[in-house]
Amino acid sequence: MNIDKNARLSFHGRVLLVKRIIDEHWKIAEAAEAAGTSARTASKWLARFRAGGERMLHDRSSAPARPKHKLSAETVAAIEVLRRQRLTGQAIADRLAVPRSTVGNVLRRLGLGRLEALEAKPPILRYEREKPGELIHIDSKKLGKIDGIGHRITGDRHGQSSKRGIGWEALHVAIDDASRLAYTEIMPDETKESANAFLQNALAFFRRHGVRVERIMSDNGSAYKSHAFRDLLKDEGLRHVRTRPYTPRTNGKAERFIQTSLREWIYAAPYQSSAERIKAMSPWIDGYNTARAHSALNRQTPWQRLNNLLGNDS
Repeated sequence: MNIDKNARLSFHGRVLLVKRIIDEHWKIAEAAEAAGTSARTASKWLARFRAGGERMLHDRSSAPARPKHKLSAETVAAIEVLRRQRLTGQAIADRLAVPRSTVGNVLRRLGLGRLEALEAKPPILRYEREKPGELIHIDSKKLGKIDGIGHRITGDRHGQSSKRGIGWEALHVAIDDASRLAYTEIMPDETKESANAFLQNALAFFRRHGVRVERIMSDNGSAYKSHAFRDLLKDEGLRHVRTRPYTPRTNGKAERFIQTSLREWIYAAPYQSSAERIKAMSPWIDGYNTARAHSALNRQTPWQRLNNLLGNDS
């Protein structure tokens, strides 16, 4: 419990006060003056001590022991029942003749302050392919080009508007479902031309590491739905798996990898230019693949996991 900031006596000061009066036979006025408080206050703490010992010298809650207007358990239960019928707080208050603020406090205490709390959360479905290359997740993320250190680093938004309009570029990522081995590249945009060029480079990367790609999973972006992308997959003999619309968690490994890239590389340092940010990409992705322990891989690196799955020494 927090002690009143204006209290003259701490717990130990109160103990000293009553011991001076009881054990050392000080007069109440003398002990009060030595403690820097009034005789009336000293008498109050002395009476508490005689009533229950040292434990009575602690601060007590200022809340009333018996609230005058405490809601009954039946009213609280009725509020919950009506809320589960998707009534608003105001409608519940009108129905039960209870103040709206009281209904709000009860709903927050029950964890039903928002209607979305009534929705059943979808079960978390986790999966992992057994073989490297069995499924490769791909995705892209639009990035603003850099011309000087921005407000994310400096916190200074002065002159920010003058830097708008310098353009965009796109981070494209590919990550193996089984091993988490990843490949990244900065492309000019998220068009079908860039998506095709990136996929060809990614497939070459995985082939160099002994990974035979079988399936590609992507969202429903226009580049991935294009005839050019479809034809490329057909030429490579790859099956295309698309996520369900408005369900990004289906492609969660790519989504999570992009968030890791943003946190540990893209926004991790004050880059002066886009070229400087791109230059920092290769060391980071090499470290991600070969040195960064992955919690989902039992603290292995993607490179170690890949070699183990391929039957090589890790």
